[in-house]
Amino acid sequence: MAAFLPPFPRLVFTILEPLACIGGYIAPVLDTASFAAAQVPSITPTPLTSTTQILALQLGNCYGLLALICIGVLYSTNEPKVVRNYLIACAIADIGHIWVTYEVLGYANFVDVKSWNSLAWGNIGFTLFLFATRFAYLAGLFGDRINASVKKRA
Repeated sequence: MAAFLPPFPRLVFTILEPLACIGGYIAPVLDTASFAAAQVPSITPTPLTSTTQILALQLGNCYGLLALICIGVLYSTNEPKVVRNYLIACAIADIGHIWVTYEVLGYANFVDVKSWNSLAWGNIGFTLFLFATRFAYLAGLFGDRINASVKKRA
């Protein structure tokens, strides 16, 4: 396990994020129509087309894959460079995730936090939280744990 991570980032990246991704996998499998409709808050649900259904289920599969990658990387390495590169890749993906959500929702819905449903909170709020935590860790705001762990091994 990436034991060199400080307690808060370790909690976020090794427990909260994989659990959230598992939820993102399970939700469309259990109720594809509701999952697809809830992607855009305040729209009236319409019957699922085959395209919408497969896209929702593939998105769920991507969340499942992300959970497995997260667990696979963070529970199997103590190499700071591997964890650093993984977190950089995730931070870049966070920006893309938030940008796509912004593009589809538009500015007014994106900033209307009061109207967000649970999926908007996940797509925007939780993703911003993950990005901020990744950025803070990579910027050394949780301490210089990587260098300390490398020095101990030397």
